[in-house]
Amino acid sequence: MNRKKTGALKTGVNKTGTIKTGVLLISAGLLSAVLLSGCTTLPKSESLTMTGTYFDTVVQIEVWGADQDMIEHCRKMCETYEQMLSATIKTSEISRINNAGGEPVSVSDDTAELIEKGIEYGELSGGLFDITIAPASSLWDFTDNEDKRIPDPDELAEAVSHIDYRCVHVDGNTVVLTDPEAQIDLGGIAKGYIADRLKEYLEGEGIEHALIDLGGNMLALGGRYDGTDFRIGLQKPFAETGTAMAALSINDQSVVTSGDYERYFEKDGVIYHHILAPSTGYPVQNDLDQVTIISERSVDGDALSTTCFAMGLEDGMELIRSLDGVEAIFVTKDGEIHTSSDEIGLQVLE
Repeated sequence: MNRKKTGALKTGVNKTGTIKTGVLLISAGLLSAVLLSGCTTLPKSESLTMTGTYFDTVVQIEVWGADQDMIEHCRKMCETYEQMLSATIKTSEISRINNAGGEPVSVSDDTAELIEKGIEYGELSGGLFDITIAPASSLWDFTDNEDKRIPDPDELAEAVSHIDYRCVHVDGNTVVLTDPEAQIDLGGIAKGYIADRLKEYLEGEGIEHALIDLGGNMLALGGRYDGTDFRIGLQKPFAETGTAMAALSINDQSVVTSGDYERYFEKDGVIYHHILAPSTGYPVQNDLDQVTIISERSVDGDALSTTCFAMGLEDGMELIRSLDGVEAIFVTKDGEIHTSSDEIGLQVLE
């Protein structure tokens, strides 16, 4: 992604990683797995599908012209990355960093690369996208909070004092937190990175057609085997899951959505959702319900969808229009759809 100019961004992620439910496949085939044994390779007109639960969400990968070994390798990759990058798994590399008390920690190439990518977005945003959001996000519960408990203001303020991506230092494969109370959470960017690595692997195996779905983070390798594009639906905010408000066609692109309806609870007429502002630790409140990013790389779409949501319509649109190869769809609270350009070719279904 080439950057023409910078802009102010603000974002936050939740403690377990965002479950993106904003995009869905509008075509048959993703769930139609063909079970084979051994290394039999299917013709390009047939597909194999892997389905599993990783990163606190459902992962589905459909590959045309693959063999079972490739599918199992994708499964193993998901397992490995989860064990490596999850902030909630005690033995993960991220947990080792968070529990090191400021001491240096040696990590894998992937973890170092992803942390550096998170720092890059921290720089791009002037610190408003921050991978050290964990002290604040760990105080919120958006999935099992029947009492609708809001964190204690003093406790949240203390947590916010330890949110600063600039305390994360990467030197080769060594990571140090200069603030021992800081905590890294890559939930706002990790699934996009993992999707890119899965696509890279499949391309290296000669695959030309695949669709990778990490909890709604959609990444296409090429188009469908018959030459048509993949058709992706955009979830209608606060409607029943699977209700599409619009659709777009993609070929060799990523589609990632962030919205205030994904993980939230309502109390006293206020919606508290999982996209947190690092400066306050509270959910971002603005004119948006949803942001969808169309990009070449899913890691960029992952970070930018959260970032642009936090910025709001005007500033978010300005940022997207300053970037090469990136488009965006914004949905405001009045139900209006705003696109960064006419090239998106969005079809409104309502």
